[in-house]
This record gives sequence, structure tokens and C-alpha cells, in this order.
Amino acid sequence: MATSIQDELKQTRPFATLEEEVIVGLARTADALQRGMGAVLRQAGLSPTQYNVLRILRGAGAPGLACGEIVERMVTRDPDITRLLDRLEARRLVTRNRDGADRRVVTSRISQAGLALLDELDEPLQTTIRRLLGYMGEGRLKSLAELLDEARAAPG
Repeated sequence: MATSIQDELKQTRPFATLEEEVIVGLARTADALQRGMGAVLRQAGLSPTQYNVLRILRGAGAPGLACGEIVERMVTRDPDITRLLDRLEARRLVTRNRDGADRRVVTSRISQAGLALLDELDEPLQTTIRRLLGYMGEGRLKSLAELLDEARAAPG
């Protein structure tokens, strides 16, 4: 049986508002899910943010993406995307090239090694995700996804 966030945190005073309780619960849940996935990613020597960038570049395909476009698509923003890409490039998981028309634009693409690494990670990560959330069932997961979409769309 699930415990309340207040019990989990051993908090003796109630939250000031229900909204505060939900935000703390979301943060704690996100952390727990990230830790679960992080164990698989650590074995591959990747951080969750690096994995996210590789998935974005895999989805972009051969044309690749400029840094700004990668940042717009990231799950969690990283203020230093250039260094993150430097590390991925040093591991030969991505390639970067300057645009011929505008030398200021650097296009990043996933390499064959990056694609191979993601292929290796796909099944273990899906297994982990199913273990972490699959017990909730399709209907409840769809409801949760809709509620999260609604929360992100809320004004300011």
C-alpha cells in the first residue's frame, strides 16, 4: 500500500496547501523514478541528461539539430549543453559540424556508436520502466499522463 508523502518524509506538520503537497509529491516521485532509471544508465556511463540528448538526436535523424533545438526538446534543461555535447563527442557518441552557410551554427548528430548504445539500453530501460510504473495499469497511467499534461500547461 502506498504511503502519503507526509508519512514518507516523516513530516509532523501538515503541508500549508494541497498544491504544496502535490508539488513535493511530484518532486519526490520524479526523483525515485530517475534513480530507478539511473541505475541502468550508470552501467552505460551516461547521466539521465546525456541519455535524453542521445534520444533527442536519434529522433532528429540524419539532419541533426543545433544546440538551441536540442535544449528546447530536453526533459530537464541543462544550462551547459555545450559541455554535455563535448563529453558525448569525446566518447564518439555524437558528431558536430559547423553549418556551411552560417558558421555560428553547429549541428549535432548521433553517431553509429551512439545509436548502438541506445539500442543496447532500450530493452533494459523499458523493463525498468515497466517495473516502476506498469503495475498501475493502462487506464490509470493514461489518467496520470493527462493530469501531468494539464499541470504543465497551467498558467505561470
